[in-house]
Amino acid sequence: MNRMFGKSNKAPPPNLNDCISTVDSRAETVDKKIAKLDAELRKYKDQMSKMRDGPAKNSVKQKALRILKQKKQYEAQSEGLRNQAFNMEQANYAAQNLKDTQATVVAMQAGLKNMKKEYKKINIDKIEDMQDDMEDMMDQANEIQEVMGRTFGVPDIDEDELEAELDALGDELALDEDASYLDDALSVPSGEPGTVPASSGQVQVDEFGLPLPA
Repeated sequence: MNRMFGKSNKAPPPNLNDCISTVDSRAETVDKKIAKLDAELRKYKDQMSKMRDGPAKNSVKQKALRILKQKKQYEAQSEGLRNQAFNMEQANYAAQNLKDTQATVVAMQAGLKNMKKEYKKINIDKIEDMQDDMEDMMDQANEIQEVMGRTFGVPDIDEDELEAELDALGDELALDEDASYLDDALSVPSGEPGTVPASSGQVQVDEFGLPLPA
């Protein structure tokens, strides 16, 4: 069907994330091989430590050298793959930053367009007029409150007279607080009328507290 209409099946362009995953997977495979070679090297090294010098030990040594050479090659491959993955990650990070920047610019442009649209609905002159009207209304309200707070029928009183009266009131209050002069007047003899305490020599007095003639 595609041949009839001249269409060709083109594979989608490679994705950086997919490429990074593929390279990482290859690097992990190589690392597993390196680990396997390390195990073989340890085995050969253990064998060599138990053998005497001679052809047999040299044969094991040659095998160990061959394994070590393979390990170095795999390590170089792993390092190259890791570098490739790192470079692709950096490129992917930069590309993602560009996409984010583009999205931010588009959002800012849309916001600016909306702000301009809403700003056209606002009339600065009307707002200023409204503020002036509100200020006038507040002044009128304050004036009304001042008028309503006036007092009527209060005679004019001299300030000096008020201060003198206030000072006199203060003196009276001070006298009321100092009631020590009443202590003697309130102390009455505890005995019967006509006598005074024993300390006075039992002098006879009349009902008015005056001494009677002897």
